[in-house]
Parts: sequence; C-alpha cells; structure tokens
Amino acid sequence: MKKNEKLAYDGLFEAISLIQDEKEAELFFQGLCTPAELPSLADRWNAVKPMLEGKAYRHIHDETAVSVTAIGRAAGFITRGNGGYNIIDKRLEKKNANRKINNSDSEKG
Repeated sequence: MKKNEKLAYDGLFEAISLIQDEKEAELFFQGLCTPAELPSLADRWNAVKPMLEGKAYRHIHDETAVSVTAIGRAAGFITRGNGGYNIIDKRLEKKNANRKINNSDSEKG
C-alpha cells in the first residue's frame, strides 16, 4: 500500500471510530457514499448474521432479498477476512441483549 493511500485509510477509519450513534453513522455514510454504494454496503451487512448462523445462500436470499452476489461477497469476507464482521456482530448481540434486559426492567417498574 502506498503511503498516501495508507494515510487516507487511517484517516477514514479514525473518522469512523469517532461516530457516536446510529444517527451520526447515517449522516456520515450518506455523505461519504454514493447512492449506489450505501445500499450495497447495507445488503452485504444484511447477509452477515444469517451467514454467521450457517444459513445457505439461497435461504438468505429468500429471507432478505439480498442478491446471491452480495451474499457471496459477505461470505468471502467472513471466510477470508480479518474477523471484523464477527467483532461487530458480537457487540450488536450484546447491545441487543442489554436493551432487552433494560426494556424488561422498565416494564416491571
């Protein structure tokens, strides 16, 4: 990787790491991505959870309407990637579990 390219990547990832909530993420990525890029990213991400659960491509396609090509791209990053999908998936599971606990507690009180 060229030095300028590395600096650009580092700057991008640093900026992403500063996003504080879903609304900020939405605003940032809507500004960063073209109208075609954002849906492509969303489709790939939508295929990750079922892929991690071991579901077949066709089942994922039928369940999510994500193209088999996008599912294949996500699968490639899962099998040959650096574990980034798994890290974020686990964090989301934890966040959702905490949210359920908090909602359950507030309904009791």
